[in-house]
Amino acid sequence: MQEQLAARFEADRAHLRAVAYRMLGSVSEADDAVQEAWLRFARSDTSEVENLTGWLTTVVARVSLTMLQSRARREEPVESLPEPAAAAGPEDETVLADSVGLALLVVLDTLGPAERLAFVLHDMFAVPFEEIAPIVGRTPAAARQLASRARRRVQGAEAHGHDVARRRQVVRAFLAASRGGDFAGLVALLDPSATLRSDDMAVRMGGNREVVGAEAVARDFSGRARDARAALLDGLPGAVWAPRGKVRVAVRFFFDGDTITGMELLADPDLLAGLDITVED
Repeated sequence: MQEQLAARFEADRAHLRAVAYRMLGSVSEADDAVQEAWLRFARSDTSEVENLTGWLTTVVARVSLTMLQSRARREEPVESLPEPAAAAGPEDETVLADSVGLALLVVLDTLGPAERLAFVLHDMFAVPFEEIAPIVGRTPAAARQLASRARRRVQGAEAHGHDVARRRQVVRAFLAASRGGDFAGLVALLDPSATLRSDDMAVRMGGNREVVGAEAVARDFSGRARDARAALLDGLPGAVWAPRGKVRVAVRFFFDGDTITGMELLADPDLLAGLDITVED
C-alpha cells in the first residue's frame, strides 16, 4: 500500500515542485514543501478524492503559503536572488524546462503571500478562484482581486521605465481630450475594439456595465472627466475621481503598446482600499 502511495505521489512530484518553486523562489524550500505534502498525503485517507492532483496542489499551496507568511513575519527574503532550478534529476529537468525566469521570480518576491499564491495558482497553473479562495481565506471574488492586483504589479515591473512614462502621457492626453469633448482625439487613443467595464458600485453611480468599441467608449467619456486626475494605481498609469480629496472612483487603463485597449471603473470601497494610489499633480 505504501509503495502504491509513493508511486502515485511521484507521478505528481514534478508538478508539485514547480508550484512550490514559483511560490517560494527557492529550490531547497520547494523541496521542503513537497516533502511536507508527502507526509500529509501519507497520513490522509484520500480514497474518495476524485482529483488527487488538485488535492496535492492545494496541500503544497497551503504549505507554501505558511512558509511565505513566516518569512514575511521575519521581514527577510529567503535569498538576495531566487535560486535557479538546477537540473539534478528527471523531475528537476521538468521544472527547468517549464521554469519562469529569475526576473519574474524577483518580481513575485515583492508580492504579499496571498497575492503571490493567487497569481501563481491561477495565472501559472489555471487553478479556479473557487479552489484558491479557501486556501487564502477569502471569497472567490476577493481571490480574483488578489490575482488581479498581483498581475498588475508584475505587468508594472515588466512595463517600467519608458513604457510607463509614455503610458502616463497617453492617460493625460485621454483625460485632456475627455475634458475638452474632443471625440476624435479620444477615438485616436483607443483600440478599435476597446472596452469599458464598471464594477457594481460604479454602475450604481451611473456607469455602464460594459461598453465595447472605440467610438462607444469615446462617447461615454467625452466631456465627462473634468474632475478626474491622473494617478498611479499599483504603480501603473490610471486616473481617479477624488472630490474633496477622497478617492471615489479609480480608472484602470489597459494597453497594447501605447494604445488603450480597455478601461475599468472601480468604485467598490473595499477594492479601492486595496489599491496603492498615488495621485499626480
